[in-house]
Amino acid sequence: MKKPIIEARNVSFTYEGAKKPAVDGVSLTVMEGEFLAILGRNGSGKSTFAKLLNALQLPTAGELTVNGISPATEDDCYEVRKSCGMVFQNPDNQIVTTIVEEDCAFGLENLGTEPAEIRRRVDDALRSVGMSDFAQASPAMLSGGQKQRVAVAGVLAMRPRIIVFDESTAMLDPIGRRDVFSLARRLNLEEGITVVWITHFMEEAALADRLVVMDGGRIALEGAPREVFAKTEKVLSLGLDVPEMMKLTRALRDRGVKLPEGLMTVNETSLALRRLPRSQSGAAKSASTMSKSVKAHRPVIEVNALTHVYMPGTPFEAKALDSVSLRICEGEFIGIIGHTGSGKSTLISHLNGLEKSAPGEVTVNGVDLGAKGTDLIAMRRAVGLVFQYPEYQLFEETVAKDVAYGPTNLGLDAAEIDSRVEWALRQVGLDPKEVGEKSPFELSGGQKRRVAIAGVLAMKPSILILDEPAAGLDPQGRRDMLDLIRGIHDAGTTVVMVSHSMDDVGRCCDRLYVLSKGEVAYSGTPAEVFLHDRKLHEIGLDVPECAKLARLLREAGFDMPEGIYRAEDVCDAIVRNLRGGEAAC
Repeated sequence: MKKPIIEARNVSFTYEGAKKPAVDGVSLTVMEGEFLAILGRNGSGKSTFAKLLNALQLPTAGELTVNGISPATEDDCYEVRKSCGMVFQNPDNQIVTTIVEEDCAFGLENLGTEPAEIRRRVDDALRSVGMSDFAQASPAMLSGGQKQRVAVAGVLAMRPRIIVFDESTAMLDPIGRRDVFSLARRLNLEEGITVVWITHFMEEAALADRLVVMDGGRIALEGAPREVFAKTEKVLSLGLDVPEMMKLTRALRDRGVKLPEGLMTVNETSLALRRLPRSQSGAAKSASTMSKSVKAHRPVIEVNALTHVYMPGTPFEAKALDSVSLRICEGEFIGIIGHTGSGKSTLISHLNGLEKSAPGEVTVNGVDLGAKGTDLIAMRRAVGLVFQYPEYQLFEETVAKDVAYGPTNLGLDAAEIDSRVEWALRQVGLDPKEVGEKSPFELSGGQKRRVAIAGVLAMKPSILILDEPAAGLDPQGRRDMLDLIRGIHDAGTTVVMVSHSMDDVGRCCDRLYVLSKGEVAYSGTPAEVFLHDRKLHEIGLDVPECAKLARLLREAGFDMPEGIYRAEDVCDAIVRNLRGGEAAC
């Protein structure tokens, strides 16, 4: 019989100076060997609860035991941390040394473990996460997914009975995300480690043994994934989402297609559809999304044969860009995708002159950014750049001052500055009166991103570049952010968006550029790019879930048009196959 390994009884925690608790009366039992997923919108209390499990914070009320230990004293906290390891969202916050194996040994050295035992445990941990070949590498030279594996190895070397993953895949590319999740699942199944998996990705949560959904510091829903996601309206009301296949099959059932409820994965949905009788009259093909045309406008950004090498002439020399060429036209919405370390961030840092390279040429509105005498300040007014981590871009005492910083440096008068601040905040959905005098560091992650975007918009750029604008946001926050960006684009701004989410770029972008190892591997409309699904997988990317389903059905003999990836198009094609030309979903 398995025993409880985590027991929380009416546990609460309130941050100093806060008006209400971040965790409010949570009661939860986790069994040894369980894989528990915790969902919740930003600010729901997930990460605070995770810190309580690892004794980084102590409950202000209630009782908590972890592996039979109640963290009441400093020694108790020490024992809890030995039995419950934690992997954070950003591995850079967890890696502390300059050599991989030394970082893996760091915790053991602090425990006073014998050197011979440290050697054995480090070798075992690196082998377990597939990083043995990188033992002597510098963590700084690894990809995001590799860094996260190193962070996991450092925890594994401590031989914990529990590992808490706090949104550990949020910033990774699709394959890196899948690799880290698969690693956690394997450790759970093969080594019996209890896993608490905190995530905003519904497809990950669907593979857990049990789900807990938090809201306002409390448990709002709990149960098996199929049970929780079946309460679709409730899940959506909590700012979350359900797996894409559940939404698609629900739409199909609404059209009279007899599918069982609770289908969550592409494979089980494909299998269920293949069991249904198909029309013998042939399916009328729905319009392919490949037919989407983009109006030709004048180019506003042109990149020709751009190459960039970091730390040239040193042992750490790395070529980030290798003869990259691309063209972005006025009014376009361009997506730049690629695996972690493919050169995306390096590329966009050249588009407003933050980085300079030779050989290669970057022109903005016909002006060569590398030419002698080019007014780079003027170019940066035209090309606004929002970084991946908004907290790195915010620095003033108040939101209003932060947004005003750019216009102030343009030498505008006070009235115009105030007008731009108010306009920019309203553009991103924030009330100037409500947030203007707050510190930007008091805001939620989603609000910080909005303020960072507002600070760029206040400069009135004609081109807006965003690096992973929705990464780390809950599903509702992601939807809101993408709606905001689409609104900015619809108002006439040219938008360039770097993203790891194939669904996001598929919904928003006119064209995509795919980077791999510093080169442009593919370019075209989303439909054209997603046709290369197997090749994209090989270079660390993915395609939308509906595109995967369309391919599986096509291989099974369904008449599915090439290039479809949107749920409505796939739904349409399925209905036509089953009903012989019936109207679309």
